[in-house]
Amino acid sequence: MDAFYASVEQMDHPELKSQPVAVGGDKDRGVVAAASYEARKFGVRSAMSSARAKIKCKNLIFVKPRFDRYRYISGKIKKIFFDYTDLIEPLSLDEAFLDVTKNKKNIPIASDIAFEIRKRIKEEVGLTASAGISINKFIAKVATEINKPNGQKTIHPKRVDEFIDSLPIHKFFGVGKITAKKMNDLGIRFGKDLKNHSENKLVDNFGKTGAHFYKIVRCLNDNPVNPNRIRKSVGAEQTFSKDIDSEGFMLDKLSTIANELERRMVKTSNKGKTITIKIKFSDFTLQTRSKTVDSYISKKEEFFPIIEELLYQKELNKSVRLLGISITNLQRQKETTDLDYDLQMRFNFLPT
Repeated sequence: MDAFYASVEQMDHPELKSQPVAVGGDKDRGVVAAASYEARKFGVRSAMSSARAKIKCKNLIFVKPRFDRYRYISGKIKKIFFDYTDLIEPLSLDEAFLDVTKNKKNIPIASDIAFEIRKRIKEEVGLTASAGISINKFIAKVATEINKPNGQKTIHPKRVDEFIDSLPIHKFFGVGKITAKKMNDLGIRFGKDLKNHSENKLVDNFGKTGAHFYKIVRCLNDNPVNPNRIRKSVGAEQTFSKDIDSEGFMLDKLSTIANELERRMVKTSNKGKTITIKIKFSDFTLQTRSKTVDSYISKKEEFFPIIEELLYQKELNKSVRLLGISITNLQRQKETTDLDYDLQMRFNFLPT
């Protein structure tokens, strides 16, 4: 979907159309969850601090997130997908992989299916979507970004090698700024440069991820579309409007976050064994502390004593701007189609 959260807000509130809109908290410690294309022209991006976004766009309009609404709209879009295939792998509320090798309408050309789906989303939902079409998930994901917004791009099987060879390394799915810089330092600027490095050399420089890079640039990592992705963690966190340095105050904040985490654990019918607290300090350094227990737990009364233990495990000598809790090593009790909790982690709590 194109700027999904912001586009939903512009659709529901006509006065926001053609305006620079940011979904998120407008306080200094707030974070932009999504930005309209009008806001993106000024350099406003998702995950950017609200303070920085305001500097880039003085007329930026902030709208509080409405995840129930986004989830509802996402459900309508997924119903359209199911008219074509059951092999759907949601990545979030606004993105999914579809395997249409065999499709319910027997349409022979994948790009025709993408066009028809996008047309229906516009007519039935009122929003625009973009699509990437190719031989595997990696290339389709990259192709999706080429003709955004409201467009699509097909990378034909015969053009895949040419496409990968000329693809700038920073556009590879999974390559962030730090990794891109490290690759540039090694002389890797395009896909063709990445192909020139052996798997052993990439592993030496990038660890296990190096093996992944070796495979994707050669189209060897052809993971199938998986409609039954299993959640690996459930968490919640909060950014504070002012740094806090009292451990007692931190414990109070962790108690509030734990309430939300328990709600999410219960709603997703999950239990887990590993509890982790996340601490981001005022200088933006990050620390995590974890403990694994013998039995599966999900209730606050079960995991909060562990959080207390982890907080006091080591003295904190710097003030804190963010606290978070997550539970991993999960035992799923039942299937759920809600895949948006990881997305909500950052934005659920507005700064206080």
